[in-house]
Amino acid sequence: MNDVAQAGLDQARYDYDVVVIGGGPSGATAADDLARAGHAVLLLDRAGRIKPCGGAVPPRLLRDFAIPDELVVARVTSARIISPSDRLADMPIDGGFVGMVDREHFDEWLRARAAIDGAARRTGTFQAIERDPDGAAVVVARMADGGVVRLRARAVVGADGARSAVAKQALPRAAEVPCVFAYHEIVRSPAPASGFDGARCDVYYRGTLSPDFYGWVFPHGDTTSVGTGSARKGFSLRGAVGALRDAAGLEGAETVRREGAPIPLRPLRRWDNGRDVIVTGDAAGVVAPASGEGIYYAMLCGRMVADAVAAFLATDDARALRAARKRFMAANGMVFWVLGMLQRFWYSSDRRRERFVTMCRDPDVQRLTWEAYMNKRLVRARPGAHVRIFLKDLAHLVGLVSA
Repeated sequence: MNDVAQAGLDQARYDYDVVVIGGGPSGATAADDLARAGHAVLLLDRAGRIKPCGGAVPPRLLRDFAIPDELVVARVTSARIISPSDRLADMPIDGGFVGMVDREHFDEWLRARAAIDGAARRTGTFQAIERDPDGAAVVVARMADGGVVRLRARAVVGADGARSAVAKQALPRAAEVPCVFAYHEIVRSPAPASGFDGARCDVYYRGTLSPDFYGWVFPHGDTTSVGTGSARKGFSLRGAVGALRDAAGLEGAETVRREGAPIPLRPLRRWDNGRDVIVTGDAAGVVAPASGEGIYYAMLCGRMVADAVAAFLATDDARALRAARKRFMAANGMVFWVLGMLQRFWYSSDRRRERFVTMCRDPDVQRLTWEAYMNKRLVRARPGAHVRIFLKDLAHLVGLVSA
C-alpha cells in the first residue's frame, strides 16, 4: 500500500478502499487490477479449497491477462466428441490450441501476483457485512486462527463463488439463480503407450453420464480431470464419473483428489446493491451455458468490476458500479444466449445428442467453433459458413438428416 493511499484511508477512518472476498480467478484479477491502480486492497480467501474445473483456457486469456507459459500444463490440439452410441466426431484445432491449467496452482499464482502488486492477503471466511453508524460497510470475517475481524471498507467485491454469501446478503433474489452441480476426479494420466492422448480433450454427450450437461476427460499433463455435472436432483455424479472413467479406460488410474461445487446457469440480473457492494465471477453467474466455461469469463468480469469500482472510488457515485454488468453483457450477452439455446435443445435427449455429435463433424461447424473459442466472440466474418450451418441445423431439427 503506498503512503498516499494509507494517509487517505487514515483520514477517512477506513481500513481499506476495497475488500475482495474470494481469491479465485475473478477475485484475484479484480484485486490485482485495483492494487495496481494504487488502491488499498485486501484479498480475503478461504484456505484449501479447489474448484472442480476442466481447466481449459483460450489463448486470448493468456494474452489479455499476461499468464506465463509455465502455468499451461498442457496444450490441447483437438477435441473428440462422443455420442450416446459411441459414435465419434474428431475436431482438430487448425493452427491453434486450448491451454490447460491446474486450478490448484493457477489460482494461487493469481493471488500471489495480486499481493506482489500491492494487495494485502489474509486467510479467512466471510461472515457478514455490517454498517457503521455513518453507514460505511464493515466486513466481518472469521480468520484462520479463529479470531473475528471487522474491516471498514469503501467498497466490497463479492467473488465468493456460486451461491455467494455476499450476494445473498446484499442483492435481492440472488439465491434464486439455478445451478448445475459439478463433480470431478483428478487422476494420474496414463502413459502415452496406453493409447491415452494427452493433447486431446474428450467430451461425452450421454444421458447416463449427465441428463442435462456433459462428461469430460481433460488432460493436465501429469494428471487428468474426469468430471460431469447436472442440475437434476438425485442424479449420482460420483456414479457417473465412475462410469465415465470406465468408458475412457481410466478405471485403474490413481485418484489424486475429488472436488465438487455448484456452477450458476445464468448471470444475475443485478450485480451491485446501488451503494458499495458488487459481485463478480461465479457470484455474478458468468459461466457460459452449454460449455460450462468459466475461467475466461470470470477474469474478464473481474477486470470490468475493478474498473467500475475504481470509477466509484473516484466519484463516490454508486451508479458507476452498474457499468460492470452493462459492459459484460454487451460484450458477451449474445454468446450466452446462443449457448443457452443450444444447451436447452440439444442436451435434452440422447436422440438429440446423437444429432448434435453428427453436426460436430461438419467442417464449417468446427472452424467457426474454434475461431469463436479462440477469440471469445461470435464470428461474423464468414457469412457463407453461417448460412450453411443454419441450413444444416434446420435439417437436423426437422429430421431431414439422419443421426
